[in-house]
Amino acid sequence: MPLLIRRELEPGILELRLNRPDRLNALTAPLIAEVVQALEGLREDRSTRVVILTGEGKGFCAGADLQEPASPGDIPGTAGMSTLGFVYKFQEYLARMVLAVHECEKPVIAAVNGAAVGGGFALALAADIRVASKAAHFGDVVIRTGLSGCDVGISYLLPRIVGAGVASELMLTGRVFDAAEARELRLVSRLTEPEALDAVALEIARAIAEHSEYGTWMTKKGLQLCIDSSSLRQAMEIENRTQVLGTFTGCFEEAARAFKDKRKPRWQPL
Repeated sequence: MPLLIRRELEPGILELRLNRPDRLNALTAPLIAEVVQALEGLREDRSTRVVILTGEGKGFCAGADLQEPASPGDIPGTAGMSTLGFVYKFQEYLARMVLAVHECEKPVIAAVNGAAVGGGFALALAADIRVASKAAHFGDVVIRTGLSGCDVGISYLLPRIVGAGVASELMLTGRVFDAAEARELRLVSRLTEPEALDAVALEIARAIAEHSEYGTWMTKKGLQLCIDSSSLRQAMEIENRTQVLGTFTGCFEEAARAFKDKRKPRWQPL
């Protein structure tokens, strides 16, 4: 049974589905490897425009699988390592997966169908867009293990999404909260009935895939850069350069022609 199911739902729209439903898609070293390989491989994939990340069964991702812990040798380059060395390498391995989602050149939609806790919470936060089933629930539960709630990107991503005060409360209490509260906190952009989640995620993916390759690529890249910029002026300088560069793609002229002809634009590939 594949640990990660890859499906092209429609031309340009790729679904990645974590496939350990009996364990609420908890993360093991082999599953992490497949997620990283799939996402990093998209750098050379011109045909994929949008990615939908979700989980099989009743869970999105329950974090690292504590019942099937990894051991030295399960991660490349760790054979014979001490406990300290291996645990650090495994932490970096988890972090690499979160970075692979966040840094993917294609927009990533997390369709959260159930539990998204611990590392699974980080995985959802790393996506560009989150939609959730009403059956979903979330939590930075790592503090309950005696470790820090600052884990695999949560301390960076969560405050940027919900604000520092709310992030502090969620991280310090480690409480699990439902999809309705996630929507209230603007952690997710849409809330759906469980049976409608896949359709809603696909609807958003289609809306993104309609745009030009350059426009989508540079909107994701520019947004991430501008969120981290030190000032409005710096953000505008990034925007200005991106817009000027975009005028050389021919997309702007095609959009004008399409508007005049009352038709959808026919974008030229980069």
